[in-house]
Amino acid sequence: MASDEQQGLVFPADSKGRRSTSSVGRAVVADALRSSDPTGARAAEQATGWRTDYLVHFRRLIEAGLASPGAAVRVAEDGLESLHERMRVLDQGEEHPLSDWPDAGFDALNRRGATDHREVESVEVLGRGEPLNEVVLPHHGERLRGDEIRRRVDDWVEAGVVEPTVAQAIETVLENPDWLRLEGHTTAVLGAGAEMGPLPSLMRWGARVAAVDLDRPAIWQKVLTMAREGAGTLVVPATQPGGDTALEQVAGIDLLSEVPAVERWLQDQPGTLVLGNYVYADAGMNTRVSVAVDELTCRLQASRPDLALAFLATPTDVFAVPAEAVDQSTRAYEGRSVRAKTLGRPLRTLSGGRLLRRCYVPGSDPGINDSLVPQQGPNYALAKRLQRWRATVARHGGATVSMNVAPPTRTKSVVKNRALAAAYAGAHRFGVEVFEPATSNVLMAALLVHDLHTDGGPRHEHPWQDEAFAAAHGGLWRAPYAPRSALGLAALLGYGAARG
Repeated sequence: MASDEQQGLVFPADSKGRRSTSSVGRAVVADALRSSDPTGARAAEQATGWRTDYLVHFRRLIEAGLASPGAAVRVAEDGLESLHERMRVLDQGEEHPLSDWPDAGFDALNRRGATDHREVESVEVLGRGEPLNEVVLPHHGERLRGDEIRRRVDDWVEAGVVEPTVAQAIETVLENPDWLRLEGHTTAVLGAGAEMGPLPSLMRWGARVAAVDLDRPAIWQKVLTMAREGAGTLVVPATQPGGDTALEQVAGIDLLSEVPAVERWLQDQPGTLVLGNYVYADAGMNTRVSVAVDELTCRLQASRPDLALAFLATPTDVFAVPAEAVDQSTRAYEGRSVRAKTLGRPLRTLSGGRLLRRCYVPGSDPGINDSLVPQQGPNYALAKRLQRWRATVARHGGATVSMNVAPPTRTKSVVKNRALAAAYAGAHRFGVEVFEPATSNVLMAALLVHDLHTDGGPRHEHPWQDEAFAAAHGGLWRAPYAPRSALGLAALLGYGAARG
């Protein structure tokens, strides 16, 4: 982020001034479990090695919510409440609760290191192109349209790469190309420069987008080029616009320190406001900026009752999955080749049953798919889980919510981790398809359009069913093996390809 750790939204300091991400994560998970799983709450509180122990406790959060729809909502509400009560805003050395975030007179640290009060103005950038009135899906060097997209998605469904409801949602969008412009909406894309965000597609389709990202010229050069070559309207937050200064030099705003300013800037945007959360950062910064977005969400919900929310869920998390996914995975496991069975037995024996385990207990309904990746760490898990909690609570309250599971994708943030890059390179050997960013971007943007025109898609009895709708998990839910039991072997097999 543009700011350092001594300002803006921070983890609380203990008596010695240390800001422990593990202490907060452990406490939040315990608070989220307390009403539905008191035993699990105590176990989380007593965990001594949170950076490895978190895996089992994040699974328990899902299991606790399966007891009833109300239990799932309580887990989400209690987790969010705990986070908002614990996190702090640090302003000139003084800590404040999030509810008392300093506003008027708050000094933001700009990229030159000087402190000055920043007034944010809107600058509209109009695209020079003609709106693209159809979905064009890049895939392996081709640009798929119409029936080609239908066949591609049908192939993914047959292979277990996406849920069948993805085909239903995409078909609806293909039949309604006029939806693509999102007429009557302003979509706030938080993390406008994010590789997995919908900005490129929305600009091509002619949508109106309010872009939020850091005040870094390199980010805005890319974003502004995208806008000018597109067909939409990009609304840019800028300080002191005009004159001879290029827009990319004065564009940007920091969510970590300027939530009140972002709130003021967005609450007056025309049409139905969509708050799209696509932010990402490393380690504890990811949790901090995700909580900042959630605080912004709460504030905008109070002033904009029409607010719609949009998220991309990571496939490397724990999900309840439908019986059909369990059955397909079970068939794949039991139908392994003779060679796979022969090689698998000694590996399972030597590893104490950890390698190449079946994914589910046959007949589970729903099943629990645990695709958490230890290398991503507890801060990443908490940041992504709080987004799912907010989606659950908002949908329960009647809001329009687009929350779709995105496929494993070779983004820069993933492939810079050598272990993850190697695992992704070898994943196809275990029934998992890893997508290229361009394919994921268009697919998920089309699902966003579907959700915004269908009140968030169909509403189900239980929140886990809402999460499973139109999930593009890359095969993690329907592959024969429990993901972590195959991850190490996938990395070993893919290491050479990843290096290449």
